[in-house]
Order: sequence, then structure tokens, then C-alpha cells
Amino acid sequence: MANITSDLVKQLREKTGAGMMDCKKALAAAEGDIEKAVDQLRKTGAAKAAKKAHRSAKEGVAKPVIQEQSAVMVEVLCETDFAAKNENFEEYVSNLANRVLTNYEGEQDLTGELPEQEKDNVAELVSQIGENIQPRRAIRWEGSGVFGSYMHMGGKISALVEIEGEEATEELAKNICMHIAAFSPSYISPDDIPESKLESEREVAKAQVSDKPAHIIDNIVEGKLNKWFTEVCLTKQPWLRDDKTCLEEIAPGVKVKRFLRWAVGEEIE
Repeated sequence: MANITSDLVKQLREKTGAGMMDCKKALAAAEGDIEKAVDQLRKTGAAKAAKKAHRSAKEGVAKPVIQEQSAVMVEVLCETDFAAKNENFEEYVSNLANRVLTNYEGEQDLTGELPEQEKDNVAELVSQIGENIQPRRAIRWEGSGVFGSYMHMGGKISALVEIEGEEATEELAKNICMHIAAFSPSYISPDDIPESKLESEREVAKAQVSDKPAHIIDNIVEGKLNKWFTEVCLTKQPWLRDDKTCLEEIAPGVKVKRFLRWAVGEEIE
């Protein structure tokens, strides 16, 4: 039996893009012959991943998972909405979320590490589905508060939040996530807006009212800023379930510690 070295496996992976285990099996079947192993991978479909990797992948799923005091969100892209609803794809996304949840500890942003870590699993999935698959983002939280999550349109938009306080409940956390998914706030509250951004908005507001009497400009500018807060701040946006009020009014005892809102395929800053 041929000696299948790690170098041979590496060569075959670079040549085909197939997963490590698939390469090992193909090399064993081909008795260490690289070219025969390539043919073997082509027959099984394991070499499809590399050929499809350049194709555009803009559909997919963003999936949040919560377990006790840990929360995870992952995003996996594919080429078509049809593939995003494939049971093998859905199973892979769920398994990836659970791997991030159980295989890591503490706060983790694994976005840059996912493609290499998941190469073998992705190669297998590509052979099943026949599309370019890209595990794109993954984040893991640990917290002492109450976590909530929500998936909109099957995970095309998903949200994750952590809240704390006497009024913090799982139901409220879920409702906040629904609100986040619908209204896409940029900040939790005005206190979280960077001073540079605040000053920029103030300058814009001043320019818009430069023709007004000098003694009322400051009041008008502050009014414009307060209106802007209701557009970009989670706690001040008109509440999803009652646009006559807002989160800071319906739950004054709740503090939003952090939130995420991911739309599949969106530009990452």
C-alpha cells in the first residue's frame, strides 16, 4: 500500500480544492498517484468545490443560536435561494452554528478564520448541492444578560441582542430583535454615537438652516438632531408594535447591552 504523506494530500488539495479526507481517500484508492487521484475526485464530485468557488454567491442564511449564556450568529452564502432552502444546506448552517457554540469559549469573532476551517465540510456540501458555498461570518457572545434572536424571511435578515434589567425577558428580547430586523438601527442610544459622527450631523443641520435668524438656529439644530436620533437609535425609534412610543418608554428598566443585525450578502465594513 502506498505511503500517503501529508505533502501528497496538500498537493492534491491545492490542485482540486477538495477536502482533506476526500483527498486522503482518493490518494489511497489511486495508490499515491496524483493524477489518478484527481480523476477519482472528479468521479465522486469532490473536486467541484474549486471550480465553483469563483461563482457569485449572494443568497444564503444568517442563523442565530442561543444556549444558556452563550449566543452565536453565522452567515453562509450560496448562489441561489433554491440552494438556501436545501435541507443539506440548512443542516450545514445549523451544524456550523453549533460548532461555533460548542467548540469555542468566550467572545469570538471567527469571520476571517471560517473559510479555511470549514474547507473540508464545504467541499462535501458543494458535491451534494453543486453550488458555490461560502461560510462568511461567525460571532460568539458570552453574557450575563438575556439573549434574544430573530430570523426574518428564513434568515435573509437575522438579529441578535443582549439585554439586562428588571424588565428584561426573553419575549422582550425577541421583540427587540424583530424591531432591529425591521428598522435597522445604527446605534443603541444617542450616548453610543461617536462624537465625530454627532458633530458631522450637527454641521449638516446648521448648514440646512443657515438662512434662519441667528438666535433660533441652535434650537432648530437640536430639534433636527433629536429627529435624527429617532431614525438611527434603537431606543428612540418608533416601536415596532406601537409607533406612538419607543423602547426607552415601554421598557425604561431595560438596558440594551449590544445587538447585531445581519443581512445576507451585505457589504462588511
